[in-house]
Amino acid sequence: FNRAMQAKRNAGSAFKPIIYAAALDKGLTPATIVEDSEVSYPDGAGGTWTPKNYDHAFRGPVTLREALTHSVNIVSVKILEQIGAQYASEYAKKLGFTSQIPANLALALGAATISPFELTSAYAVFANKGVLTSSNFITRVTDTEGVVLQEMYPTVPVPVISPETAYVITNLMQSVVASGTGHRASVIGRPVAGKTGTTNESKDAWFIGYIPQLVTGVWVGYDQERSLGAGGSGGQAAAPIWGDFMKAAVTSLPYEDFEAPENVSFVLVNPRTGKLAREGTPGAVMECFIKGTEPATYD
Repeated sequence: FNRAMQAKRNAGSAFKPIIYAAALDKGLTPATIVEDSEVSYPDGAGGTWTPKNYDHAFRGPVTLREALTHSVNIVSVKILEQIGAQYASEYAKKLGFTSQIPANLALALGAATISPFELTSAYAVFANKGVLTSSNFITRVTDTEGVVLQEMYPTVPVPVISPETAYVITNLMQSVVASGTGHRASVIGRPVAGKTGTTNESKDAWFIGYIPQLVTGVWVGYDQERSLGAGGSGGQAAAPIWGDFMKAAVTSLPYEDFEAPENVSFVLVNPRTGKLAREGTPGAVMECFIKGTEPATYD
């Protein structure tokens, strides 16, 4: 039983970058403000579904960057409601998912049941500047004399999202590692983008992360689903494993940073309002945008 390929588990918050990438292509930006406040929806059975944040707290108005950095569930649900669950489901399929992707609001919290391979491959699209490529586990077969008996080549790479969207979602996930739930992955001392995931009762812990040259996915859980117990979150259980592996894996790779496409701009914004900020504004940050989506007004 190949857990990487055959195990189908809920992705939890590790699925959120797919939702956020879809939102970027619908015109939202890292500076878009969404209200983190209680909300309820009909559950289809006569009751209501009230999504909760992991820390059971509300933050009020937050930017998309802050929401992804700290994995705010309610904001993710509201984003999915705004862009449409069916649209997000179809968007996920563009990234190479072959498992069924449910077109409902629970998708924002990782309700899709997918394999570690599928999820890691989707992140590879972001690392690969929006290009989907096939994966080959065997590149060639030779005989004892070194004569090539069979050689496998990847299929033609297919651009499935824009390089700008791939870069901006990567930049957002760099914040997850720099100051959010994935901070334990920063131990490799290189620019890293990634996202944690933790399912209900800590039955699954995820960290999918990448540098410009390499994508690695880690899943932690039991074959017969049960809680991992204390310390079973993606940030605590999966991210340190990712860091230990990557520290060894990158030794032969040159140091590289993620390169912004020409059609991405950086402007100063006030994260409390999502509007442009002037030099000296307290708390102002440089934010990245696909050109043409920058805020148009100042505070």
